[in-house]
Amino acid sequence: MSRISIVGAGPGATDLLTLRAAEHLKQAEVLVWTDSLVSPDIAALAPESCERIRTSSMTLEEVLPLLVNRAQAGKRVVRLHDGDPCLYGALSEQICGLADAGIEVEVVPGLSAYQATAAALNAELTIPGLVQTIVLSRAGGRTGVPERENLQHLASLGASLCLYLSARHVEEVQATLLQHYSAETPVAIGYRVSWPDQWLSVVPLKQMATTSREHELIRTTLYVVSPALAAGRQRSKLYSPSHKHLFRQKG
Repeated sequence: MSRISIVGAGPGATDLLTLRAAEHLKQAEVLVWTDSLVSPDIAALAPESCERIRTSSMTLEEVLPLLVNRAQAGKRVVRLHDGDPCLYGALSEQICGLADAGIEVEVVPGLSAYQATAAALNAELTIPGLVQTIVLSRAGGRTGVPERENLQHLASLGASLCLYLSARHVEEVQATLLQHYSAETPVAIGYRVSWPDQWLSVVPLKQMATTSREHELIRTTLYVVSPALAAGRQRSKLYSPSHKHLFRQKG
């Protein structure tokens, strides 16, 4: 049976690719890649002889026949997505379309922008006694979200909230968040995190929209809203001398 690999490129830096993703790229005979979102440096890891197909201007109806054609011709096809394919990557519809054509799919995960952002800030997003939940979501925008997942509801949790695809609606987003988080809650604003032109700053929630507009951020922007970003010194039980677990008996 023919097979295609859908590979996560990670947030942007080539050295944040997984080893498995890098290996697939090195063996690719056809690279079908999201050129508007994936770093050219990552696409360049494919062999020079590899056929490269850019998909930023294409629809699913145009992409799928290309994937099917090359896979059925016996080519090693890599469909390269930004970040992790399981997050806002139109993964399901591609897998369904390929399954209809009798083509197996292997998905290779990628590091997501929220992880790269937290790492760049030396930050933990799950602080004991403060916040233990991370929510990955987006503003409704043109495509909308299910009503039960509207931002008003998600913000009411007070969790570490990571918002993708939301910069165009930042004023509305800020107004909603201010109903549930304090105005001084830290917000990390990350643009093209881990790319050479990365811009990353932490501002109070009340300055989220103004800062975004000042830097003309409308795409490839992530917001991490979290009290954890101002947690200071907090200690978990994991390494506490008083905490007994399977591998360490209480002294």
